Amino acid sequence: MPQPPSNGPSASSVLRFADLSTRKPTRFEIVPEPATLSALAADLELSDLRKLRLAGALHPEGKADWRLEATLGATVVQPCSVTLTPVTTRIEEPVLRRYLADWTDPDGSEVEMPEDETAGPVPATLDLAALLAEELALAIPLYPRAEGVALGAAVFTEPGKPAMTDDDAKPFAALQQLRAGRKPDGG
Repeated sequence: MPQPPSNGPSASSVLRFADLSTRKPTRFEIVPEPATLSALAADLELSDLRKLRLAGALHPEGKADWRLEATLGATVVQPCSVTLTPVTTRIEEPVLRRYLADWTDPDGSEVEMPEDETAGPVPATLDLAALLAEELALAIPLYPRAEGVALGAAVFTEPGKPAMTDDDAKPFAALQQLRAGRKPDGG
C-alpha cells in the first residue's frame, strides 16, 4: 500500500476518534494540494493525477463503533498497457469502512478472509490522507487501454509446425478436428 506523501499528513486530515461526537456524523472533505498530487502520482507510477477528492462522513454506531461512508473522485492519466499512449480515467468510487471496538485480530499461521472485508479495529486516530492514498491505489486501473486498442494473440511454435492456439487446447478440440477430417496433431 502506498504511504502518505513525503510532505506528511496535515493536522486537518488526522481525526482522533476520542474527540469525535458520538451523537452526529463528522463530515470531512480532503482535496490535496498540487505538491501532494505530484507526490501521489509518483508513488503510484501515474503519468498525471489531475484531480483528487475524498468526501464523506464518519457515523457513530452504538457506543464505540464507527462507519465511514465517502466518495473517492479522481482523474488519473496512465500509459496504455498495450501502446503506451496516455489514457485518462475518471474514477468515482464509493468508500465504506467499519471500525469495530470489539475487533480481535485473527491469530495463527493460516488466516481466512473475513466475511466483511470493510471491518477493522477502531484506531486511536484516522489519517484521512493515508486512507485517500490507499483507496486511490485500489481504484486505479491495473491495465489501462486506449480506446479501440485490443491485445492481439501471439502464437509461437517450431518452424514447419502449426501453432497451437487456445481453441486447440480445449478438451474436445481433437474430436472437432477428427470430425472435420483432419488429424488431431495438426496434419
